[in-house]
Amino acid sequence: MNPMNRICDLCYRRLHNFPIFFMLSLFVSCHSGIIKQENTLSYYFNQPAQIWEETFPLGNGRVGLMPDGGVEQERILLNEISMWSGSKQETDNPYAYWYLSRIRQLLFEGRNDEAQALMYQTFVCKGAGSALGDGANAPYGSYQLVGHLLLDYHYNTQEPITDYRRTLHLNEAIASVSFKKGSTSYQREVFTSFSGDLGVVYLTADDEKALSFTLGLNRPEHYTFAIEGRDLIMKGRLPDGVDTLEMKGTQYGVRVRVVLPKGGTLTPLDSTLTVANASEAVILISMATDYFDKEGYKEQIVGLLASAEQKEYSALKKEHIAVYNNYFSRVGLDLGRSSTSDLPIDQRLKLVQQDENDPALAALYFQFGRYLLISSTREGLLPPNLQGLWCNTIHTPWNGDYHLNINLQMNLWPAEVTNLSELHLPLIEWTKQQVRSGEQTAKVFYNARGWVTHILGNVWEFTAPGEHPSWGATNTSAAWLCQHLYQHYLYTMNKAYLEEVYPVMKGAALFFVDMLVTDPRNGYLVTAPTTSPENGFRMANGNVVHVCAGSTMDNQIIRELFANTIEAAGILGVDSAFVEELENKKAKLMPTTIGKDGRIMEWLEPFEEVEPTHRHVSHLYGLYPGDEISTESTPNLAEAARKSLMARGDKSTGWSMAWKINFWARLKDGNHAYKLLKDLLQPCVEEGTTNVTGGGTFPNLFCAHPPFQIDGNFGSCAGIAEMLVQSQNGYIDFLPALPDHWGSGHFNGLKVRGGGEVSARWVNSQLKEATIKATVPGQFNIKLPEHSKNLSVRKNQKPVSLPVIDGFLHIPLLDGEEVLLQF
Repeated sequence: MNPMNRICDLCYRRLHNFPIFFMLSLFVSCHSGIIKQENTLSYYFNQPAQIWEETFPLGNGRVGLMPDGGVEQERILLNEISMWSGSKQETDNPYAYWYLSRIRQLLFEGRNDEAQALMYQTFVCKGAGSALGDGANAPYGSYQLVGHLLLDYHYNTQEPITDYRRTLHLNEAIASVSFKKGSTSYQREVFTSFSGDLGVVYLTADDEKALSFTLGLNRPEHYTFAIEGRDLIMKGRLPDGVDTLEMKGTQYGVRVRVVLPKGGTLTPLDSTLTVANASEAVILISMATDYFDKEGYKEQIVGLLASAEQKEYSALKKEHIAVYNNYFSRVGLDLGRSSTSDLPIDQRLKLVQQDENDPALAALYFQFGRYLLISSTREGLLPPNLQGLWCNTIHTPWNGDYHLNINLQMNLWPAEVTNLSELHLPLIEWTKQQVRSGEQTAKVFYNARGWVTHILGNVWEFTAPGEHPSWGATNTSAAWLCQHLYQHYLYTMNKAYLEEVYPVMKGAALFFVDMLVTDPRNGYLVTAPTTSPENGFRMANGNVVHVCAGSTMDNQIIRELFANTIEAAGILGVDSAFVEELENKKAKLMPTTIGKDGRIMEWLEPFEEVEPTHRHVSHLYGLYPGDEISTESTPNLAEAARKSLMARGDKSTGWSMAWKINFWARLKDGNHAYKLLKDLLQPCVEEGTTNVTGGGTFPNLFCAHPPFQIDGNFGSCAGIAEMLVQSQNGYIDFLPALPDHWGSGHFNGLKVRGGGEVSARWVNSQLKEATIKATVPGQFNIKLPEHSKNLSVRKNQKPVSLPVIDGFLHIPLLDGEEVLLQF
């Protein structure tokens, strides 16, 4: 093939999703060596995984696999998004409301320690709650692994392994392994099929009869094995946390089938399958639970296998990639390359900490966040939990649940802006499912209308306060979830959807209409009791407490909920009297306040901080993900937020550093946002050991709290997008927080509020081109950069003249229309 023809073909494949106006400039970039997308969208190791956090995560939103790439023995972790123990439980504490007025009285008298002590005795859920994060055998339950697929490989030679490489291909959602043993080359590919909804393992050897292995399944508990024809079967039932003598919880099943397209023998034994003298094998792994389908899950497992077995491997792979790329290929990001871009990922992570600039690593990490979201949730299923879709134990940290004081919400921060809007829907549906339980909790604990939930969430509709008021008393989680409901509307402008979710928003607002109480010390309405999530303060008597009357975060969230509900009611033309009531209540909330030290106050009183560098930065919710604080409209609050961040410090848990990337992006400080990204990419496992040293990044790019928590991956992905484009202030701001390290680059396919899809190209830190494509009709307001003197505008490829007013361009667009700005 003519090399130039190949380059042109690559150019076409890379650019077919870009706006037409970008093609010429990006064609030149491609031929200049700038675009190396096939490299930036994969990463690799030169050895098998030594720890779980070196294995590659694969998932299709329901089924998850994590192969370790072992040569002699390979372990492939099996996950399924609904693999939960536990059951719905009775959490109503009938005595809680009796003590609410006394708890409030103590808070208003400044006796917070006594109020907190009384809450521990009276204002907690009935039962064990989350069992202090170890709920596998409690009613609360725990997300658990399904098990492991074990492959013991048998070789005909004792010669050493050479040329080993283990790669995760983000643009295909496939993990591969290649190596040589003697003169024989071995290849493996593993994926969780987006089209066939099952796991696929493909093994080949380039010498005839050189592929032999034994296949087995295992799980720590609650399982039975069987062999049925050519299938290896594992099934069982998890505890419901109530009946300790008989398993009555979630039922599950796994069925593994081996197909030998080019010969070889398959021998079933008691609990294993053995393949001998083959050169090619396809292993199909089908699994499900009865969480979604009590009666049909067994037939689902069998049916998926039967469908997949009828197809050749090449067809399975092609169909999988096509469906996956309906999501993944929507967004492209190129930040350039460096001499380290082709090194193994563990070396790249180490070198970037030594000031070796690797802009392609930032782009890879951004796309890895999108990859994880695509892989860990799907319409009609569950949202990603604390570990997304992947866990390797029965007792998953913090039950692998849905923590609602930031963690679950952070999981979905990238959904809208990175063009994965439909993957927001599982969270939205999960939120709607909490309403009925939340209404009961609101009535029992607060004698309030509407619905409420606290910090803990699971698949069993747990909405009560947690068992420890120091963290379990936070009661604005439903309001925060409703922000996601409204953000989805702002990005899609789907009025029919807004009509559907408006009652959920109204119910959350109605709870605070009833629950807010006047603090007699200052006349403001407050949430009492509450906390500033997980953070404590020191009282004058020296006691450290968490429970308080009102917090800055609560006020910011409630103000936002009321404002969004008011706006939604106006759009829908409903509830004028309720809107007036919300307006009156909103006006009586204490505004975000700057303390004597120039920082934003975390509590409504000037309490002494116990841990000034605490991982939660809750009082800056109004900066991000909220939009109450901005450098343009509230510069004093923005400066106070900056001082708050400086006092809090940068280094922290992984997810906290991810949150701070977004904070600094909103403050338009790209270099500080980049520093936080670099801090987050700090390798957290000591070289040559398995010791985890702190927050940062595991070798496989999982975020380390530690332990692994996926929210940091998602939060940083959203943060990188926030550095490139913002739209929360009513206009589109291109490159608002571009760091010096990303001097030239381009992106395409990011989304903005109002129903727009945008792209941009910049050189030497100056915007050169930008496009806006309307996905719904509307007006798009663009903040122009200072170097806009030679601005030219093309609408639908035709030159147009539009007035520039106070540095802004206002462009009306119909659905599908596109405008190009050149500077």
